[in-house]
Amino acid sequence: MKKAFVIVIIGLLIVFGGIFGFKAFVDHKIAEAMAHTPAPVVTVSAARAEITHWHPQLRAVASLTAVQGVDVTPQIAGNVTAIHFHSGQYVQAGTLLVQIDDSNQLAELASDQAQLRLAASNLHRTRKLIATKAASQSLLDSDLASYQIDRAAIKNIRATLNKLAIRAPFSGYLGIRQVNVGQYLTPGTKIVDLQSWSPLYANFTLPQSDLRNIQVGTPVQLETDALPGQTFSGKVTALGSSINSSTRQIDVQATIDNPKNQLRPGLFGQLTVVRKQEENVLVIPVSAISYNTFGDYVYLIKKEKKADKTQEVAVQQVVKPGKQRDGMVEILSGLKPGDQVVTAGQVKLVNGSLVTISPDKQG
Repeated sequence: MKKAFVIVIIGLLIVFGGIFGFKAFVDHKIAEAMAHTPAPVVTVSAARAEITHWHPQLRAVASLTAVQGVDVTPQIAGNVTAIHFHSGQYVQAGTLLVQIDDSNQLAELASDQAQLRLAASNLHRTRKLIATKAASQSLLDSDLASYQIDRAAIKNIRATLNKLAIRAPFSGYLGIRQVNVGQYLTPGTKIVDLQSWSPLYANFTLPQSDLRNIQVGTPVQLETDALPGQTFSGKVTALGSSINSSTRQIDVQATIDNPKNQLRPGLFGQLTVVRKQEENVLVIPVSAISYNTFGDYVYLIKKEKKADKTQEVAVQQVVKPGKQRDGMVEILSGLKPGDQVVTAGQVKLVNGSLVTISPDKQG
């Protein structure tokens, strides 16, 4: 029994020894083959760091408001008897929008006009009598006062009638109608909003450190995601009178041209303040930057001599990026003009990877 057990053990040792020995032999041969296999070469696109001229820019988020904009409301309570506009309509200044019931005022006007005619007749008669000394000066004074009171009453009732006929205070575009015929309106009830669209104000803020770089007349450009790809020009027209003590920012207002009425009050967008002087900056494509919490870097392409052969190698290079503009990023440190960096294909690279630059992707 013991002899058979020993034979089984010896047999298992031979079998497993053969398996493990064969595996070690295969791994050795694979390692030898890999040692003689050349390192893979990764095809990438590249661009060179170059000096370019940029106008210094200040960027901010701006909100658009109308140069003239108002909610049209009544000053006197009453029922709406007529509506003379449509939602979204363009109206000229003075256009009648809504009529509020003025029947009582019209009746009062007719009565006051009759009183004025009588007062004028009495005044005329008294002046004739006083010329012949048939009337006293006090009677003349009384008739003149009555005439002036009746004329003032007519002016007052006409002013009331003008307030009941609600008109556009300036030319612009109407919003959505908020009232109906027959509705009773109280003072302050919103009837419709009226906005002028060209030009528009762009309101934004800048840090106090930028105060020296902005003044009235400085050009600005506005972009908004409501109209992608379009840029609207304008200029700074007003600066705040003080710095906000909480945020340490200054209020700035620019006037933006809107000749085709494409922009609307209430839109927000990215506003760029363009300064006149130029500065030289070192730039590379934004796609070349690999952002990392431990430091941003690029793959710098260097030529190295290996086995009597010059090869291009991608080496990680830490850089300090600055401002971005039009797909390019400013490099404050880490590169020099003429350095070639990888702009596409970084995901296939490690530090020291061999690379070849695609001819149609070389900058």
